[in-house]
Amino acid sequence: MALKNINPTTTNSWKNLENHFEQIKEIHMKSLFQKDHNRKENFTLNFDDFTLDISKNRITEETLKYLIELANESELKDAIGKYFSGNKINETENRAVLHTALRNQNNNSVLVDGEDVMPEVKQTLQKIEKFTDRVVSGAFKGYTGKTFTDVVNIGIGGSDLGPRMVVESLQFYKNHLNTHFVSNIDGDHVSEVIKSLNPETTLFVIVSKTFTTQETLTNAETIKKWFLQSATENDIQYNFVAVSTNLEKVLDFGIAKENIFTMWDWVGGRYSLWSAVGLSISLALGYKNFDALLKGAFEMDEHFKGTDFDKNLPVVLALLSIWYNNFFHTDSEVVIPYTQYLEKLAPFLQQLSMESNGKSVDRNGNKINYQTGNIIWGNSGTNVQHAFMQLVHQGTKLIPIDFIGFEESLYGNKDHHEKLMANFYAQAEALYAGKTEEEVHLDMKVQGNIDKINQLLPFKVFEGNRPSNTILIEKLTPKSLGSLIAMYEHKTFVQGVIWNIYSFDQFGVELGKELANKFLVKNS
Repeated sequence: MALKNINPTTTNSWKNLENHFEQIKEIHMKSLFQKDHNRKENFTLNFDDFTLDISKNRITEETLKYLIELANESELKDAIGKYFSGNKINETENRAVLHTALRNQNNNSVLVDGEDVMPEVKQTLQKIEKFTDRVVSGAFKGYTGKTFTDVVNIGIGGSDLGPRMVVESLQFYKNHLNTHFVSNIDGDHVSEVIKSLNPETTLFVIVSKTFTTQETLTNAETIKKWFLQSATENDIQYNFVAVSTNLEKVLDFGIAKENIFTMWDWVGGRYSLWSAVGLSISLALGYKNFDALLKGAFEMDEHFKGTDFDKNLPVVLALLSIWYNNFFHTDSEVVIPYTQYLEKLAPFLQQLSMESNGKSVDRNGNKINYQTGNIIWGNSGTNVQHAFMQLVHQGTKLIPIDFIGFEESLYGNKDHHEKLMANFYAQAEALYAGKTEEEVHLDMKVQGNIDKINQLLPFKVFEGNRPSNTILIEKLTPKSLGSLIAMYEHKTFVQGVIWNIYSFDQFGVELGKELANKFLVKNS
């Protein structure tokens, strides 16, 4: 049975939220803190080594009450049950949505069309582990008998963004293998990657569910042609592996059958890094770290499934996002991790959220008359303070932010980390509190700029009242990153459920592909 079709704007809770919004839309967060000296503690949620502080949001206890009622009226609990149990909730493509099964750590069966998928999932993970160990140890060698020094992942979309983001985020944990990613069909891109590689010591991982994706196959053929300048067709079996469902086409390419890793149609591309699509992650970090990534995601899955909505991190983040999107009419959200390692997180979340929830037709097939989806953007750490934060602090747009910070640095440089985290806390404080005319006036007086007060006063005032969440995590590890990614996956799912849209199809990416093919035919 599919998800229930409920237009959120027809619910009692939506009407309550509309009325409530009119009552509190002008309230400044500073007054909320003044009324409740325990506001930070009262609006803090915990999961494992995650602390989510939502106190610096334009909300009250009543706001959360109505938002949770909206989740209940939208039958979110029913939807979560179907999400995890193999129901075909991707109804437009007649598919289950089971990326959660890929990291399932218990012995429960997960059924799709009456068949338990877990034995095959575990078998694939065992194959990834065995292959990883052979490559990393040097037992699996290239066509001239030399051990591998480099791995190139050839994919696009979820077959590139997910593995690339994880490998770059966890480079502190990397082994000796150099990992490269080829995605864009731009020939300059692939040429730049391969120009310094040795074909004898490079392993190529081609990731394409259908083995027909234009960008991936074009890049794969270009690399194959380059490889064959020094090798033979028979040597392809030693230096190329594939992640695909199209066995025939992969074999035609020259890849050995035992070096083909399976995929399933119940895993969407942007949710697939947990599958064999993550082979390059396992190769780069070692299987033990890949397994820790899966474990972290599983623990967030369990939290999401079993925690009351008011203490549930993905649910609360989704509800706050809906609050701003649909009532304050914000268009975008910023994600700012205060670590350079997570520089690729924002582009990854762009695809996760915008490809999932960029829909204007509801689950009944009707045109939607309310806002769905968010524009997701961001960058890392103090870099953003010298880039776009001016607009966030003093611009005309209201832009909610997720700040992500870590209590410990990986290399243990205390001086750097204290300065980094001082900025992490200061940005959230400045956004919510702002700076009044009186405070600016006093500062300028103390600094001896009395003659410029009248001229500069308007430009130095910060209105504040700008919302943010702070997500504080003990340390960036494979496990904590797994939990973080899963948290945002579930946030995206909750938004889609409440907006009454299908989050797991992506027909919007097809039209451009069709027209590109027509142009190619026309110009050939």
